[in-house]
Amino acid sequence: MTLMKRMAVAISMLTVTAVSVPAVHSAHHGAAKADIVDTAIAAGTFETLVAAVQAADLVAVLKGEGPFTVFAPTDDAFAALPEGTVENLLKPENQDQLVAVLTYHVLPSKVMAGDIAGQALSVATVQGSEIAVDATGDSVMINDATVVAADVKASNGVIHVIDKVILPPQ
Repeated sequence: MTLMKRMAVAISMLTVTAVSVPAVHSAHHGAAKADIVDTAIAAGTFETLVAAVQAADLVAVLKGEGPFTVFAPTDDAFAALPEGTVENLLKPENQDQLVAVLTYHVLPSKVMAGDIAGQALSVATVQGSEIAVDATGDSVMINDATVVAADVKASNGVIHVIDKVILPPQ
């Protein structure tokens, strides 16, 4: 089974919530009307993430019913990767690797900040590997990335904004 088929099967079996950016969230006052992808586009700080989602052919999945939890790296987070990393991942021949990186940022359930407050957990991602979530200190850590904005609501999930791109184990 190809990675894309595995992804489609995994997503169809999962409930995930996406987190959106506070400026966008406040504009909706209550129930979010935009899905995860449209929320990320409207925020203006996730252009690289949106381009990667498009290159990985995951737009339809992340516009799907969900719910999804997405740990969304900012453009600055992608810019901090070693030179050429993003360009290399966006090449068509590296689509499987790009899908693996992106789905490592997605959980198969809705997780709001309040759900994990005071806990340290190991959580399975859609990609299949686990991430370390540490909400015991002054900030919430996802592996070595810090959550800089939490609980950004979208119509099909929640987005938690992180300051680094997290990479799945090799």
